[in-house]
Amino acid sequence: MDTRILGGTLEVSSIGLGCMGMSRGFGPAGSRADMVAVIRGAVERGVTFFDTAEAYGDNEELVGEALAPFTDQVVIATKFGFSFAPDGNVNGVDSRPEHIKEVTENSLRRLGVETIDLLYQHRVDPKIPVEDVAGTVKELIDSGKVKHFGMSEASADNIRRAHAVQPVTALQSEYSLWWREPESPETGVLSTLSELGIGLVPYSPLGKGFLTGSISENTQFDKADIRNMIPRFAVDVREANRAVVALLQTIADRRGVTPGQVALAWLLAQRPWIVPIPGTRRLERLDENLGAADIQLTDDDLHELDTASAEIEVQGARYPEFMQRLIGR
Repeated sequence: MDTRILGGTLEVSSIGLGCMGMSRGFGPAGSRADMVAVIRGAVERGVTFFDTAEAYGDNEELVGEALAPFTDQVVIATKFGFSFAPDGNVNGVDSRPEHIKEVTENSLRRLGVETIDLLYQHRVDPKIPVEDVAGTVKELIDSGKVKHFGMSEASADNIRRAHAVQPVTALQSEYSLWWREPESPETGVLSTLSELGIGLVPYSPLGKGFLTGSISENTQFDKADIRNMIPRFAVDVREANRAVVALLQTIADRRGVTPGQVALAWLLAQRPWIVPIPGTRRLERLDENLGAADIQLTDDDLHELDTASAEIEVQGARYPEFMQRLIGR
């Protein structure tokens, strides 16, 4: 698989693997053995970039076990920045310097590594200046416990402030054909990343599965699936939102590929420093996702996707209100 460079220095596969859904978020967790097999199958297929977080249940332990034989060949990204209730659920943001250091030690232990390749602030903590957060990560980098600093869902202003203290290697934010906020002039995120030489790692690049075309008005999610709570997955808006899938399907039929592959190829075509991290629990879906790296959309394809998608108004918020309050966005 081809590689891309994040932040001018961190080389990773052009498509990574988001591992959250293997442990939580999208229904019952997969079996440990099956998920280890998927992660190792990704390595065999050339994936070198794996994403996890302390907030994803036992996911760091899973990723650490699966990648133990390959730690010198891969890049593992994890995250700090939340506090948790006794039941393990997130109950707010927390980027106090002492908390960052504590989380880092725990992540090192759970991952079974001596150094974290890429450490993100999961969400900006409005109570803690981002300069203090960046300074704390700088200390961790200087001590050899972390190699690179990342942020997630941060504003252009916060990115600039943090970057002035400790260079930011990558920003992880939601970005796809049905959530294009990072590229808007109002946010200035994509232009800021370009100016500062920071990579972008889109999470949910397939719209939490919607852009694959596999979700219809009749799809029922497991009770533990977060999509039950997300307004844009509500049954009464799915038909309207499938207009995005229909657009992808038009290009897919023309190219002999799948809608999900077109969605990923579109992201890869936006900038050479964009590395999406679709998640999956199935090897066949992994193969499909990685196949997108070989698809070269034409200028006409890209123009059609841009102009037609601009006319589609996706219905429903990307998160319910309580979750937006809880995690800051």
